[in-house]
Amino acid sequence: MVLPAAHPAMVSGSCVFCGIAEGRVAADVVGETTGAIAFRDIHPAAPVHLLLAPKSHIVSSASELTEQHAQLLGELFALGARVADDHGLEGTYRIVTNSGPGAGQTVFHLHFHLMGGWGGASRPRPLAAEHGG
Repeated sequence: MVLPAAHPAMVSGSCVFCGIAEGRVAADVVGETTGAIAFRDIHPAAPVHLLLAPKSHIVSSASELTEQHAQLLGELFALGARVADDHGLEGTYRIVTNSGPGAGQTVFHLHFHLMGGWGGASRPRPLAAEHGG
């Protein structure tokens, strides 16, 4: 799926995640598929904090996803499960995305944060408890 050149997500050639996917920007890549890449977050919020992103700049955030992106999402989440296993998370991890600046999104290339490895008392509370349900 290719966006028209006028799409706002494609206007800037300076997207850091595009640079990582293309090998122009250094990153600690921990896994990849034909269409997706996983790499370590440079500002980890968990003992294991990985980013899952499409290799192509398909959309800027989750708010732009449609049913047409189902295959891509399956590929991203399957990659996430694989790299989580590779990091010993044993099926216990959190996947989060921030959609828009108000939610904390700072890189406008669709991506998901895969976080885990807390164990013991430092484990995060469930999101439902954090947000009252």
